Amino acid sequence: MTQSSQALFAEDAYLPEGWRRNVLLQWDAQGALSAVTPNTQAPAGVAKAHGPVLPGMPNLHSHAFQRAMAGLTEYRAALGQGAVDSFWSWRDLMYRFAARITPEGLASIAQWLYIEMLKAGYTSVCEFHYVHHMQDGQRYANEAELAQRVVDAAGASGIGITMLPVLYQYAGFGAQPPRDDQRRFINTPDSLLSLLDTLRRARPEYDALRYGVAPHSLRAVSNDSLRALLNGLDAMSPGAPVHIHIAEQTAEVDACIETEGARPVQWLLDRFDVDQRWCLVHATHIDANETANLAKSGAIAGLCLTTEANLGDGIFPAHDYLEQKGRIGVGSDSHIGVDWRAELRLLEYGQRLLRRERNVLASTGMPRVADRLFAGALDGGAQATGRSVGALAVGRRADWIVLDPNHPGIVCRAPDAWLSSVIFAEHGKNVVRDVYVSGNAVVQDRIHRDEEDAYRGYRAALGELLGH
Repeated sequence: MTQSSQALFAEDAYLPEGWRRNVLLQWDAQGALSAVTPNTQAPAGVAKAHGPVLPGMPNLHSHAFQRAMAGLTEYRAALGQGAVDSFWSWRDLMYRFAARITPEGLASIAQWLYIEMLKAGYTSVCEFHYVHHMQDGQRYANEAELAQRVVDAAGASGIGITMLPVLYQYAGFGAQPPRDDQRRFINTPDSLLSLLDTLRRARPEYDALRYGVAPHSLRAVSNDSLRALLNGLDAMSPGAPVHIHIAEQTAEVDACIETEGARPVQWLLDRFDVDQRWCLVHATHIDANETANLAKSGAIAGLCLTTEANLGDGIFPAHDYLEQKGRIGVGSDSHIGVDWRAELRLLEYGQRLLRRERNVLASTGMPRVADRLFAGALDGGAQATGRSVGALAVGRRADWIVLDPNHPGIVCRAPDAWLSSVIFAEHGKNVVRDVYVSGNAVVQDRIHRDEEDAYRGYRAALGELLGH
């Protein structure tokens, strides 16, 4: 590879210390940044970025198949006298959809979703993958069939992935037997670890692929099965990422208190070594003690604001958590929206509505709320992936996005206002022009290299699912 093909000059680039001028980015054959030099001259023959350069955003929580059902649950179902449409009624509809997914359909949906992520400026994804088995609950001949299809879809799209096969063992607290409509999800710790081992052998880890595990939730595992899962993971891959849904719904919190005698987050913190390898997804309903202890643990609170708003989950105590140096990242979860800017905007707006104030999540050191949230989501999202991403710095992956300098949120504005403009104002045009992953241009002038073919596959999969 020539020197010019492994370097890019940016007139403006967002480095860990903030915006810098005249930055030369250089990367090696493995796609890792080898030099980041601000305040320099553009060497002869080196390509120039078409606009300001930002690190690519990690998406720390994804259920790929749910992209195909986005918008299909926005009606009040017939729930019976006095019943309320909620997460739990939505879940029943989602289970019916999951029951129909085929391996080929899942692959097409995932590839198209990942292209959408890339075009939005996500360059990494953590896939919380729990549809494992055939439609009747039997194992595929290749026990990792569906997870492997998703890994391959990520590779085809060009996005970096942390694949997190999910342990889903029980229907509820107290080791309730699984429901029939959960049959495609169910594993024991041993069978889930076997699936992960099969997957790791078939698709070994490399710079753009990392593995971990995801105990689905405290209602879906027990103390013993969670411990067995973690012990098995550490024997296979010490320190690998661990993600878990937790405290998303008040009904879950109430059931945990009733059966386990403690709130979910505190129960987990008291019994397991929750540290920087952990991502606690949602953690919406946590009290002041849990907020302080979660912040102290160094784990990531994985916030999925568009999904949490869509499902009526509640509002995470972001102000208090960030004030105690808690760490966050964002994900698109059910994919009713695929845009990190929307996630960060809703994070701040939820706090504004709750507190009836403005710029709630700014700080003394970072008075521009967009800058604080963007930097926090980069750093926390990178930690959640278990990969070297999230910054334009030596040793990190050469993952970045190039903004359109003629976009209304950029033009005529000073660099210190760019993030505020693109996060808190909508102009009807995607501000992300180009996207690079591991130094490779996967989106150019807003077009992904495989966009047309991938969309045809997605349409075919969607037509099959919906009977069209």
